[in-house]
Amino acid sequence: MKEAGIKYVNQFDKRTGVTYVYENQPYWCKSKKQGRSRRKCVGKLTNIDGKDVFVPSEGRGRKQKQPIDTSSVQPPIAKRSFYGATYLLDEIGKNLGITEDLKYLFPDRYKQILSLAYFLILEDNNPLYRFEKWGSLHKHPFGKDIPSQRSSDLFASITEEEKVKFFKLQGRRREENEYWAYDITSISSYSDSLRQVQYGHNKENDRLPQLNLALVYGEESGIPFYYKKLAGNVPDSKTIKNLLADLSDLGFKKVKLVMDRGCNSEDNINSLYKEHTKFLIGTKTSLSFVRKAINPIYEQIRSFNNYNVDYGLYGCTIKTQWDYSQERPYKKDTLKEKKKAYIHVYYNLDKAVEDEFMFNNKLAGLRKELLSGKHNEKHEKDYERYFEVNKTGNRITSVIVKEDVYQEKKRYFGYFALMSNEVKDTWEALYIYRQKDVVEKAFGNIKERLNMRRTLVSSERSLDGKMFVLFVALIYLSYINKQMHTKKMYKDYTMQEVLDKLDIIECFEYEGKELRVGEILEKQKQIYQDMNVTIPKT
Repeated sequence: MKEAGIKYVNQFDKRTGVTYVYENQPYWCKSKKQGRSRRKCVGKLTNIDGKDVFVPSEGRGRKQKQPIDTSSVQPPIAKRSFYGATYLLDEIGKNLGITEDLKYLFPDRYKQILSLAYFLILEDNNPLYRFEKWGSLHKHPFGKDIPSQRSSDLFASITEEEKVKFFKLQGRRREENEYWAYDITSISSYSDSLRQVQYGHNKENDRLPQLNLALVYGEESGIPFYYKKLAGNVPDSKTIKNLLADLSDLGFKKVKLVMDRGCNSEDNINSLYKEHTKFLIGTKTSLSFVRKAINPIYEQIRSFNNYNVDYGLYGCTIKTQWDYSQERPYKKDTLKEKKKAYIHVYYNLDKAVEDEFMFNNKLAGLRKELLSGKHNEKHEKDYERYFEVNKTGNRITSVIVKEDVYQEKKRYFGYFALMSNEVKDTWEALYIYRQKDVVEKAFGNIKERLNMRRTLVSSERSLDGKMFVLFVALIYLSYINKQMHTKKMYKDYTMQEVLDKLDIIECFEYEGKELRVGEILEKQKQIYQDMNVTIPKT
């Protein structure tokens, strides 16, 4: 029989209330082909002056005259935790410089910020008061519980200056020459004590007052590096001037922005030209400036030479000029110049059919309202624009669509356009613009995964701090999302499934010994590799 080293174990006897110490000697039994052990009681633990001391036995009925300290025979302190997903976040934080930047700015709080961000990422939609349970089961940077009051104090302690410094540090880590996507979303609130919560245009038709959140994203990196909280009644078209000023204050001079149609206004475009900012922006085909560019190529755009099989669209580009104007109060005049511009025009045959179908149904509904006498005040302008109404006395006898107006409207069905002061190529412009959807997905992550569809705080300082921690969590989620798209992981997993598959990997910690990681399966190793993360050593 092959014997191993002797170890000591404690065992509490419920009948006597005494904790006995046993000498435990494992060995391999060849005959039974299994591990066995011999146990021998060598003493017991006795409480003396508040400390457990070991009293060895010297045979039946006899006691040791002098008690011996038990520190040398106590088993080591051990802890078992879930580790696989938090390890992934640890490594992402190192790769993106998040941990380094937070440690530099918040030397006494960065571990708490990271642990709260980890919780928000891994516990989809769970409120922060459930952190205690999660924290006791997972290995995380702070390593201890963060009660609700403590997290509120942490949120309130985060200053505007610290946030700005974080934006600067993270912005310098983004791709220097990439386009930055910019967009705004609304977040509803039940609070009437937050100054920026106002009624405004809610994109999801939520009837609650709201605040707006502006976000800037790197298109190639897929990572956000700047956000700003805005009043809920501020429209997208009024935000560009302040955005450009903020980016300038952060030290970003050579900026390239891609924006949707909501940001398209004469004032915004003039501001972009004034600051020498490169831009690509969605624009409405109803604008006279755009129609003026479309009309000369209207008959030629639907030729095969303008067709792109990858996008299934017709497209071409018109080089034109923007009528730039700038008020100069110091000179008491208005500067007017011509600035170069490129209008990229696209035609989608399927969308043209859909647009016509929807518009015809709209007109049919308006005509029905007129004939029935059940007018809708909101539709008065449409009644006047699209119909000739004949009456006999007060009774409407006929409602006829104005054919010239109808044909003019129908002429631009299926068209959409982009404007840029830099991008010359038709299809490069479309590729850059469509990459902007990373912003939309980011907003989805904020509202859904990070439980931010409603603000659940009532103080400005707590809201600002919580938004910052949510933003940190969003950086991690954005990286994971980018890698999953790049490695085509979404055909096999959802994001939650990826995190859950790693979350079950355990680690074991023993006092005085190196952390040990449990078994890692091949599919789990592949996920780490797809995330460009080193596989933890088991």
